[in-house]
Amino acid sequence: MLNILITGATGNVGIEVIRSLQKLLLPLRIFAGVRDIATDNDKLKAYNINVVKFDITDSSTFAKAFKNIDIIFLLRPPQISAVKKYFVPLINAAIEAEIKHIVFLSVQGVEKSKIIPHHKIEMLIVESKIPYTFLRPAYFMQNFTTTLRHDLLNKKRIYLPAGNAKFTLVDVRDIGRVAAAVITNATNHFNKSYELTTADKLSFYEMAKKLSDGLGIKISYESPSLFNFYMAKRKEKMPVMLILVMIMLHYFPRFQKEPTGTNCIEQISGNQPITFEAFISENKKLLKQ
Repeated sequence: MLNILITGATGNVGIEVIRSLQKLLLPLRIFAGVRDIATDNDKLKAYNINVVKFDITDSSTFAKAFKNIDIIFLLRPPQISAVKKYFVPLINAAIEAEIKHIVFLSVQGVEKSKIIPHHKIEMLIVESKIPYTFLRPAYFMQNFTTTLRHDLLNKKRIYLPAGNAKFTLVDVRDIGRVAAAVITNATNHFNKSYELTTADKLSFYEMAKKLSDGLGIKISYESPSLFNFYMAKRKEKMPVMLILVMIMLHYFPRFQKEPTGTNCIEQISGNQPITFEAFISENKKLLKQ
């Protein structure tokens, strides 16, 4: 019986990894690492899993959460940027617990950007000598149903300092399928990295056009200055750290080489990646309420 710990289990990606693992109908024991067992257990009650306390900001939770675990699906909470403070104790605890495989949710282009936390976390994992797999997804389509949804619904616009930069996209359901395939065929994926994308490269002008066509309403795209973006989001009471993450995610690509699409999703999961058009069609209610 394989024991798997899913961190960030109640988030968009964590839930999809759990769903995909359970669809495989294999002899697995899945543990969901959550900060608040009482609250988060209720969110996960639809799944046949074990809930354990795991808080990346509290290293005292690591040893118990890692006990008897074979594989960890690890992600970085968006608000956590102090890699040395939080991830060094985590990786040390994983070594102590003799974890056999870490599947880390990184980000596309991480190897070219030493400034982002994911790069430092990848290096820590490599140095630990624990077998790893790095999943490097493109821009989440689900950003439109979460972080960007307020502007879409209330102002019928995308408001980001991305200029004309091109992005590849990915649906988190595809990340879940790939993660499940990697976890359950671990040795085939030891010490490998995979960029998870669709074939398309789109600017936010082009994404706005696809949203307009799919939703039947006019969605515009506005690329503000960094100052105007920052002030607008602070006026909406968005936390400063999240604003900085959004700037890093959307502004820096303007000065980087365009990302490339890959066929890793199909190769690993056996499924064609979900297209942006399909995502829009399936999420019309969320995107135009």
